[in-house]
Amino acid sequence: MTDRWALAPAEGGGVEAAPLGPDGLLAGPARRAAEPGAIVRGLPEVTRWVWRSTPEMYPRLLAAGVRVERCYDVEDAETLLLGHEGRYGEPRSAAAALARLRGGPVPADPPQRSAEPNAQSPLFEPQSIHLPLTDLAAVYAEQQRRHATTAHPDRMRLLTAAESAGMLVAAEMNRSGLPWSAEVHRQMLHELLGERYVGGGEPRRLAELADEVSAAFGRRVRPDLPADVIKAFAQAGVKVKSTRRWEIESVDHPAVKPLVEYKKLYRIWVAHGWSWLHDWVRDGRFRPEFHAGGTVTGRWVTNGGGALQIPKVIRRAVVADPGWRLVVADADQMEPRVLAAISRDPGLMEVAGRETDLYQSVSDRAFSGDRAQAKLAVLGAVYGQTSGDGLKNLAALRRRFPKAVAYVDDAARAGEEGRLVRTWLGRTCPPAAGADEDAEEAGIPVGDDDSEGRQWTPGYASTDARARGRFARNFVVQGSAADWALLLLAALRRTCAEMAAELVFFQHDEVIVHCPAEEAETIVAAIREASDLAGRLTFGETPVRFPFTTAVVECYADAK
Repeated sequence: MTDRWALAPAEGGGVEAAPLGPDGLLAGPARRAAEPGAIVRGLPEVTRWVWRSTPEMYPRLLAAGVRVERCYDVEDAETLLLGHEGRYGEPRSAAAALARLRGGPVPADPPQRSAEPNAQSPLFEPQSIHLPLTDLAAVYAEQQRRHATTAHPDRMRLLTAAESAGMLVAAEMNRSGLPWSAEVHRQMLHELLGERYVGGGEPRRLAELADEVSAAFGRRVRPDLPADVIKAFAQAGVKVKSTRRWEIESVDHPAVKPLVEYKKLYRIWVAHGWSWLHDWVRDGRFRPEFHAGGTVTGRWVTNGGGALQIPKVIRRAVVADPGWRLVVADADQMEPRVLAAISRDPGLMEVAGRETDLYQSVSDRAFSGDRAQAKLAVLGAVYGQTSGDGLKNLAALRRRFPKAVAYVDDAARAGEEGRLVRTWLGRTCPPAAGADEDAEEAGIPVGDDDSEGRQWTPGYASTDARARGRFARNFVVQGSAADWALLLLAALRRTCAEMAAELVFFQHDEVIVHCPAEEAETIVAAIREASDLAGRLTFGETPVRFPFTTAVVECYADAK
């Protein structure tokens, strides 16, 4: 019996499944059942399920206690293939793919469903367009043919498989949730913000800081209104263009200190205050909705809840269950290690083959031991900061690691010229995209300082060719890192399935596993092994290593 089966909603209700042949088309009679779990449980020998959409099908299987090893997500594959063909942005639904296959009118994609707090995703979203099993198989077979015509078919197939695996991980994380103590969260809010006022107004501490800001300006000022703050500074003889922290802190005025503190606490109140706690935490779990590959670069997003932007102070509320631990793992200097792997630069690969501080090794080779200068040079090459001192640093980097710098330079040139730019596995950056939006999707700082305090030119991402080149330069690195991370997650998921451990969080270069205390060291080793395997699968045999800094803790905040 074939190990690949297609699974789809059946006309009139229920679901149906049928085996697929080597050509991807139906190879036998269909089975029908009221629930997908009944079919999947009855076919334990099936190793890969082909379906329209993982968010559509898998949550229902998980609710029935059924886990699948592998899947092929037709609509996610369509997104990747359209991008590779230079058609990014065209309708990506299975129905649209079928219409293109048959030469009919192509329907627009249904609108994205908004996340609902304290609710699980429905199996069949009302706005979804479903396909009969025979049509689903026809789209799948055509996608197999299209994979074979890509620049590197094996890599593209691996990318599609990895992205589908990421979809499974996201669905399982959505179901498990991130351990969260509502009691600790409420205590933190009280410590930071003070008492809540009746009627939903600002809590006591924010009201006090607002009074301090107003007193400093000598008139009533609303600190939550940027226009009001900018006007107040102007009346005080101070010209500022925005109320961003890095700009405000450069000003010498008595309003700065309470204003910066107000902005920090106001953000916590709005983004993770009492209302957020009520909406997004239940039964001891924070339940956002993770989406794998939600951006052009392949980085994940969440649909509601802000799971990828949990402030450090709020992480105190992320507490393991009694007798359990959180294994928090951060990839060390991931971007320059990825650059070494994709550029095949001998010098940088040799440096990235060590599990020691990469920036220090680079500084010893090219910057007379100045680690800070080496770090700025490497990140400048990736992010495109090549003016002023950045240009001098880049020149030094180019002398020592010419192939690495040439790789991102070539990507930038292709982006400026409107050509397609791809990650190592074949994820494609569209030839004409917005700028600020795309840059922020990719995690490129726009007009603010990043988590490590680096400041970047406000608004450098625009629709001109130079900015487009900067985005493409970064895309080949961050996108390839996202591809590697998917394979890491797939390997780690397989290990966790053999234990009580559960993947509960992932963002870019950080993963959290929740496990019984006695499994923690096994998980630490599994993360290291999964990283090595992902590196070999993604980039082939290279000396580059992708080490993690791991911490076994009861509280997320203790990992930092």
